[in-house]
Amino acid sequence: MALPAEKLYTVDEFEEFIARPENRDRHFELIDGVIVEKAMPTEEHALIVGLFICFFTDYARPRGLGLPGPESRFRVPGNFKNTRQAHVSMTIDPDVPITVKGAARRAPDVIVEVRSPDENYDDLREKARFYIANGVRLVFLVFPRPKIVEVYRPGVPSEILTVEDTIEGYDVLPGFTLPVANLFITRRSG
Repeated sequence: MALPAEKLYTVDEFEEFIARPENRDRHFELIDGVIVEKAMPTEEHALIVGLFICFFTDYARPRGLGLPGPESRFRVPGNFKNTRQAHVSMTIDPDVPITVKGAARRAPDVIVEVRSPDENYDDLREKARFYIANGVRLVFLVFPRPKIVEVYRPGVPSEILTVEDTIEGYDVLPGFTLPVANLFITRRSG
């Protein structure tokens, strides 16, 4: 949900905003100069995020790659109107220094976004296009209902995968595969 915008914010003003005591336990993004509060995740959302982190870690560790993490913020060099926070992100090169304060000043290689019930499909798709246009090499959008995954890569049309399909890592995560059905919770939802 976008906060009332009396003005457009820069990345530096955004950093000051999120550092305020009343904002420290909340999650925000800066999207084209507008401060947007991220939706509170559901249990289903958190489980899918956790599964991706486990699957990516199982892939990356034996290969000596960088590990995935949840809710990492990044900004694109030269872009002073955007700071994004992906549900899962992964920088493959293990030698890239880990950012310990503020947003990373580079785009990760891989991003996963999981739709929360109050998030708009088109907004998530626009976010995926932003990521790809700004250096992310592979984006997975997960839609728990209707149990599909959309895959975005530079220079090719997006793909829609169902529970009958398998996610691939392409040239970004060579050899990585994950049946889409493995992402969705099998216990009854309430």
